[in-house]
Amino acid sequence: MMQAAATKTMTNLDDIKGAIAAKMDSAAFTSWIAPLQFDVCGDALVLTAQNQFSADIIGSVHKNVLANVAAGFGLNLKIVVRGAGVVDAPVANDNNVQSFAPVAPVANNARNLSLAAFDSFVCCDENAFVLSACKKMAAGTVSFSPLFIYGPAGCGKSLLADCIENASAGRTIKMSGGQFVSEFTRSLHDRTVFAFKDFCRNCDTFILDDVQSLAGKRATCEEFAQLIIDLRAAGKNVVLTANVAPGNLNGFDRRMQSLMASGLVADVVAPTTNVKRVMLMRAGVASDVADEIATRIAGDGHLVGGVAMKIKTYAELMGANVTMDVAQHLLADTLQKAKTPIAMVKMMCEKLGVSYDVVCGKGRSRAIVLARQMMMAVLKIATNMSLTEIGRVCGDRDHATVVYAIAQIEKLKKSDLVLAAQINQLVADCK
Repeated sequence: MMQAAATKTMTNLDDIKGAIAAKMDSAAFTSWIAPLQFDVCGDALVLTAQNQFSADIIGSVHKNVLANVAAGFGLNLKIVVRGAGVVDAPVANDNNVQSFAPVAPVANNARNLSLAAFDSFVCCDENAFVLSACKKMAAGTVSFSPLFIYGPAGCGKSLLADCIENASAGRTIKMSGGQFVSEFTRSLHDRTVFAFKDFCRNCDTFILDDVQSLAGKRATCEEFAQLIIDLRAAGKNVVLTANVAPGNLNGFDRRMQSLMASGLVADVVAPTTNVKRVMLMRAGVASDVADEIATRIAGDGHLVGGVAMKIKTYAELMGANVTMDVAQHLLADTLQKAKTPIAMVKMMCEKLGVSYDVVCGKGRSRAIVLARQMMMAVLKIATNMSLTEIGRVCGDRDHATVVYAIAQIEKLKKSDLVLAAQINQLVADCK
């Protein structure tokens, strides 16, 4: 009799879990409901959470669905916290005490002045706004969280994130997008997801570098969206970086894009000629050499840093000053020659975060069409190419398509100041 009753109870619990899973998003069920302990106590379905935070979230977000399913089985709903409750049944996932520790250290609990400071970011006029926003974020709680910083590779996004991490007085957690995906997946596998949630929320500032790494990972995006909401509700600071603006991120639904754009969105432009010159001189490159080669290096901070390191290393190893003749020999594979139209298009693809093959293909998504139109408009302003030639290098588009694209961009520039600034920067990079 007792064995039959136990079998019936387990069957009912499996049926209840299945009914709940059928009424919920799979990511939400996996993250929040599956790790709970399920029990039937009298006329109540008792769900035991690992901690009070989890119980509060489940009670506020998923209570209606859970209560309706329980009622369908003739049961009331109770949500309790482990250790405070009414149930002494064995724990379903054998995970009585959850703990979480990241594979690699991600928390910075105190300032380290030997690490990146804001003075290490060489600022031009176009980047003064985003630099001021980062300093304000590091100084304390702000009204514009999340701060979303975007720009092409090598423009200084990660450096600004490091500066915020090192200048913030409270507990700061900084992860790359790939690391967040890995740690969240590991917590699901190890059944420590609640501990992972607590770990991410136990901070004053949370920084995620390269948000685009979450693209297409639905469960991870759901978890990260809830993390942003919870941190912001608790008055904590959130900093995000990506290679494109929130609305142009591929692999994210509209809700996620909107959430990331709900704070302050600020772009970082690629290093200008003067910024590259200052970066080279700070690394010890002679001023006359820095003046000369700054105009012949692509606007990529990583590349500028590599050039400076190469010149500095040569001077140390050879015990000789690096003249312009020596620099030209050393940097023959780096210094830019005359820019071809195709090279310009590929450069713009990198800065806009789109694939050259997709831009020159038949892709018709909103982000791809806008990027293609921007490139056509830039080529018209920055070169003496005919509209037919512009169409040819942008995927063999006809004359009418190019005319329409340029007209659309000119129209958008009047109402979209961010797009107008992007166009101006791309034109400068192509000249």
